[in-house]
Amino acid sequence: MVDHAFDPIAGSSAGQASAVDGGAGDGERVAKVLARAGVASRRDVEKLIAAGRVALNGQVLTTPAVKVGPDDLLTVDGAAVGEAEPTRVWRYHKPTGLVTTHRDPKGRPTVFEHLPEGLPRVISVGRLDLNSEGLLLLTNDGALARALEMPATGVVRRYRARARGHATQAKLDTLQQGITVDGVHYGPIEARLDKAKEGATAANLWITVTLTEGKNREVRKVLEALGLIVNRLIRLSYGPFQLGTLEIGQVEEVGPRVIREQLAEHIAPGSLPSATRKIAPAAPARAQEQASGQRRGPRPSAPRGQAPAAREKAAQEKPAKPKTEYKPGWAKPKKRASHPPPKTARGGPEGRSPKAAARPPVKPGAPRRGPPKGRAPRPRG
Repeated sequence: MVDHAFDPIAGSSAGQASAVDGGAGDGERVAKVLARAGVASRRDVEKLIAAGRVALNGQVLTTPAVKVGPDDLLTVDGAAVGEAEPTRVWRYHKPTGLVTTHRDPKGRPTVFEHLPEGLPRVISVGRLDLNSEGLLLLTNDGALARALEMPATGVVRRYRARARGHATQAKLDTLQQGITVDGVHYGPIEARLDKAKEGATAANLWITVTLTEGKNREVRKVLEALGLIVNRLIRLSYGPFQLGTLEIGQVEEVGPRVIREQLAEHIAPGSLPSATRKIAPAAPARAQEQASGQRRGPRPSAPRGQAPAAREKAAQEKPAKPKTEYKPGWAKPKKRASHPPPKTARGGPEGRSPKAAARPPVKPGAPRRGPPKGRAPRPRG
């Protein structure tokens, strides 16, 4: 795990440790202190010390095998390093196509390059490989990350996998006894067959997998040992934290009260956050847009030649249209229904035949003309 494992010590120097106050007594190692303060990773701290940029109580350090006491003054490039802030945790919906590392030798896009702006230096709790997606926990506390990753801690991880092949529930139940693949033994795994869709040559299966070890590519390797090829893998939960409705690429901070209730046993008492500390709102989901180069929708733009601020100001200064007042007893005018124009028939205007058009128009109120005198009306039918 990048930045999570204890880095090897380049060398030890008893003279350096004894010459620096707190070096041989109680305290935390300088690399851990700088990492918790957000200066750099432990590996990068060793490079800073080798370059002579770190000093403790005015003495330039030459080895990372030095402990820093609570009353010591630690500086980097002459600037004092502040106290580490309390432990913080974020939920992140990782999209596919990103590597869970700070620097990738192959130049592939990384998770930390696509995180929203405004986050401090964070590390991941465990990993999700390039083609996996779902919940990824982020924290500023390396000790917490290591505690949650260790198999001995027994933190439950739950995944949903789509696999190609044939399997039965009885076959998946064999994983509860553990399995050895390529010389690596994997502990008990609970796999539940959710849905199967038969195809021309094989079936697409949806399987919910629950495990506690979280070894490298464990879900894919175990299911491949059963003859299944995983073509999609989504992490649904990690310990007490759920993916829920978190959008792809979105980051949301976990509240301090939840951290104290769920993770207190894995955090040093001095690093526990205050239950009254306010958290920032969820960062927008822009990692997926950066990774794919696509935006979720058109952004509103102002008319040409007018800035958004000027448009809003003009809308506020525009006088409102006065509302018509009606006195008691008045009837509000109704809108007239729009009728379509009369159809024009062949042979005369306004749909009348030539014979009917030759007749004089009937005056309003005049009696309707009946049959001539002495002639009985023609019976109809």
